[in-house]
Amino acid sequence: MAITGAHALLYTSEPEAVRAIFRDVFGWEHVDDGEGWLIFALPPAELGVHPAEGPTFDSGTRHQLTLMCDDITSTIAELRSRGVDVRGEPEDEGFGITVVIVLPGGLELMVYEPRHRTAV
Repeated sequence: MAITGAHALLYTSEPEAVRAIFRDVFGWEHVDDGEGWLIFALPPAELGVHPAEGPTFDSGTRHQLTLMCDDITSTIAELRSRGVDVRGEPEDEGFGITVVIVLPGGLELMVYEPRHRTAV
């Protein structure tokens, strides 16, 4: 098969500020494609497919980008020390320990320390 990777897009009213966090806080490598477009190399990733049922779903489709870490406590402490807006405290969800970060423009991303087997 000719699939060689995946490309995700995040939409925000403050793209420059979000790009700065990915570049300066997360330290992700990137290419500058011109006109303000920075395309970031992501860490190893996996893709989960879950049923779209239950009280948390408004419709049958939803997408979510979640960032994984090895130690949620130290990761959140570092993100906070670098000015990232962390909502609340980490919670044990069974599958992992999660917390939400809010990026400029109100873009929310979950950060979690998995407790399940991972594909990466």
